[in-house]
Amino acid sequence: MGEQLVNVHDLVGRCPYATSQKLLSGKWALLIMHELSDGPVRFRELERRLHPITQATLTRALRQLEDDGLVNRQVYGTIPPKVEYSLTEVGGEFKSVLDSLETWGYKYIDFMKTTGRI
Repeated sequence: MGEQLVNVHDLVGRCPYATSQKLLSGKWALLIMHELSDGPVRFRELERRLHPITQATLTRALRQLEDDGLVNRQVYGTIPPKVEYSLTEVGGEFKSVLDSLETWGYKYIDFMKTTGRI
């Protein structure tokens, strides 16, 4: 028999589901990816769209997504400084997943309404 894996973290880099779950495990990761899916967005605009996210939380989430290679940070040498965030090439490939999640999410909302859950 092969080596038994101890936990789900051992599957990261081996299993596409565990890898995806790790990349999107942050509370805000999916929403940030959605907000960047239509093109670059400045930090303050992201903060406004994702209210009530704090500046520190948004910074931490963006850094993690950047470290994971999903988000690009572009700093412009202007005064005041201008920073835009966008999806990288591999991050942009997530758009089809976002579209599928949106479709499924609306179907689930309808299910919740018809079953009296909301």
